[in-house]
Amino acid sequence: MNDTAHQWDDAYVGAPPWDVGRPQPAFVALADAGKLTGRVLDIGCGTGENTLLAATAGATATGIDISPRAIAKAQAKAAERGIDASFAVGDAMQLAEVGEVFDVVIDSGVFHSFDDDERARYIASLAAVLHPGGTYYALCFSDATPGDWGPRRIRRDEFYQAFTDGWTVEAVEPTKFEITQGNPIDQAYAWLATVARSGETPL
Repeated sequence: MNDTAHQWDDAYVGAPPWDVGRPQPAFVALADAGKLTGRVLDIGCGTGENTLLAATAGATATGIDISPRAIAKAQAKAAERGIDASFAVGDAMQLAEVGEVFDVVIDSGVFHSFDDDERARYIASLAAVLHPGGTYYALCFSDATPGDWGPRRIRRDEFYQAFTDGWTVEAVEPTKFEITQGNPIDQAYAWLATVARSGETPL
């Protein structure tokens, strides 16, 4: 593993602040609305709660994470709950290596972890795994969250600036991101972005 992978893997020795033991409410709402269907890829899936949510909603769900420790925990959850979902170690910057194309891609806390240069590379990587006509949903910290702890805060307009050629930003809606502060579950202000890859979905 490289240094970045080691850092993320070390976070899963315990429970990192973003691992709240259940799906993020923003993705639960998407599942309830029937939007997590078809082939779904969860990038940076951690211990798999959002992937397992998609699978129980009827999707063919795959989760990838750069942390082998997180993936092992996700696989154990799937086995314990009897849920059919796939998990693999993978790098968000090299999604073409997944070797599949998906109808929906979800991202809980990955987009806000990149600087500007990395962001451009990430979006190019996304294009390799999302069907034309497919949808990318990103949940990230918003600039309404006070303080400077935790990840980078994202302005609403940054999505429109980042996703241009080949993409259409359909919505950037305010929501909350559940995190743990110590033991209790707290909430940070967040955006849920809905971004379509331009073009028609192949028949």
